[in-house]
Amino acid sequence: MLYPVIICLCLFAMLMAGGIWVGYRAYYRPGRLLRQLGAPVIGGVGSAAAEEPTEAEPSTIVSLLHQIGSRVPSSEAEQATLRTNLIQAGFRSENAMPVFYGVRILTTLAMLVVSLMLEAQMPSNPAMKMALMGFGCMTGWILPRMFLEKKVKKRQETVRLSLPDALDLLVVSVEAGLGLDQAIQHVARELMVSHPQLSEELSLVTLEMRAGKRRSEALRNLAERTGESEIRKLTAILIQNDRFGTSMGESLRTHSDFLRTRRRQEAEERAGKVGVKLVFPIFFCILPSMLIVAVGPGILQIVKYLFPMMSNFGK
Repeated sequence: MLYPVIICLCLFAMLMAGGIWVGYRAYYRPGRLLRQLGAPVIGGVGSAAAEEPTEAEPSTIVSLLHQIGSRVPSSEAEQATLRTNLIQAGFRSENAMPVFYGVRILTTLAMLVVSLMLEAQMPSNPAMKMALMGFGCMTGWILPRMFLEKKVKKRQETVRLSLPDALDLLVVSVEAGLGLDQAIQHVARELMVSHPQLSEELSLVTLEMRAGKRRSEALRNLAERTGESEIRKLTAILIQNDRFGTSMGESLRTHSDFLRTRRRQEAEERAGKVGVKLVFPIFFCILPSMLIVAVGPGILQIVKYLFPMMSNFGK
């Protein structure tokens, strides 16, 4: 009697989570975009940063996750790798790493509870039950890492797709007479609404240079924060032009044309792979239906007339 109640509670929790997610994507997120569009158009990076609300106090759940995750033992190499991945995913808070470990602990416990619920459906074999619980705990420990890697790839793709527009604005700004520092600041301000991820990264470059860091070091930090290969190439071009005094506008225009050409080639490559990828859906989904429609009536006629004649043949 207890298991149906637990299953109903789990289904209700999943339904509530799905409703909250749909409400966020359908109502809250578009509303936030409209609030961004309603902000003043003219304003520097400093004023935009000043208008942002101060960091709110962490909620009770976040505090609990932080307390749980701060007690998880980990090596320095693992912490450095995880901190880099969190920064590349856009989580720059100091509490991001303990909270991530706390989420890992909670998902592991949740999968352990699910494994214990499914234990009654398993055969009475202790080895199978131990393997099921071990697999559930391992799945709960790996799932947050997979989500983080997916978040990193999605953000890198967003930054890569917004890079040609930023390069065009950067070329126009440099050829209009602005220095590279002022051009980066101007591009970050102009891309605040259309490409917020890249605008945030460029704003951090401007803030680092204002804080006293060298331009080359700030650009290298940009490449490390994003982890995107195209950003690394762009920073290498900017550092090389700054060092040797070559034409900045011509180099940026050439790199922008290269990015657009590469994007078109990637689209053509994906279009060329569509035929191969459609083989399996056609073979397993469409072809059986076509065979049933085309051959089905003939098979029915054979079963209806030929089989009785064959059964009576020779009598």
